[in-house]
Amino acid sequence: MKHIFLNLKRFDIPVELGGVNRLAPVAEWGASVVRRTQDGLLQYAPEEAKFVDFLPEAHLLTAAAARTEHSPVQLGCQGVYRADTAVGGNFGAFTTNRPAHAAAALGCGWTLIGHCEERNDKAGILAEAGVTDASAVNRILNREVRAAQAAGMNVLYCIGETNEEQPRWQEVLGAQLDEGLEGADLSRVVIAYEPVWSIGPGKTPADKPYIEKIARFVKERTGGLDVVYGGGLKTDNAEMLAGIREIDGGLIALTRFAGEIGFYPEEYLEIIRLYLGK
Repeated sequence: MKHIFLNLKRFDIPVELGGVNRLAPVAEWGASVVRRTQDGLLQYAPEEAKFVDFLPEAHLLTAAAARTEHSPVQLGCQGVYRADTAVGGNFGAFTTNRPAHAAAALGCGWTLIGHCEERNDKAGILAEAGVTDASAVNRILNREVRAAQAAGMNVLYCIGETNEEQPRWQEVLGAQLDEGLEGADLSRVVIAYEPVWSIGPGKTPADKPYIEKIARFVKERTGGLDVVYGGGLKTDNAEMLAGIREIDGGLIALTRFAGEIGFYPEEYLEIIRLYLGK
């Protein structure tokens, strides 16, 4: 079975405010994403592929309301806080943060943890305090993973190496896996590999042999966890990634990278068609 994850980042922001949302008014955006994709995904059997959309929190309620009775779309949030509410304990003193129980109450069965953008943010905050140990980021992410699972959620856990880290990729990725997943229920974790060194304009994308090498390493290190390509599943690489036996799916974000860039439901469905060959 394949996993198709969709990370909608902050694609809800209108173009006139610097964003890429040409899809729908902000209040209808989450619902529009679900409505314009779920019927097209019904052609894939549940044992063939699972589909999870990670949305900004403000859009989860409308997205959940747009799901039909047999919708193949599952919902997730873009991270959780490392602490949570507890009966007889903390009742919600988490101003600005998203506890896992809050996400679960909104309809989330999944969360995205350790995305390179989140890792960069945490590393930057720690650097302001004089902490430059990458293990500190892994330990914080580990608390998020365990908090999410304690609330009943599944986790897409992202790992990846920067250009500076690439010569010691085994050490870097190994630590991200070992430290980030310590004490976690691995039966409820999928790994997303992000080749951070190859993502972005003007950079050379990771090729098939390199992705194969990393996926084999991750599976060996974790005892066979499913691994999806987190560097962007798109039309340009869908068929190539489909040919990698060790890759169990992909993470989609933007569907159009030139002109009126952004996320477009019809293009999303086409990427999936190319990847699944149907």
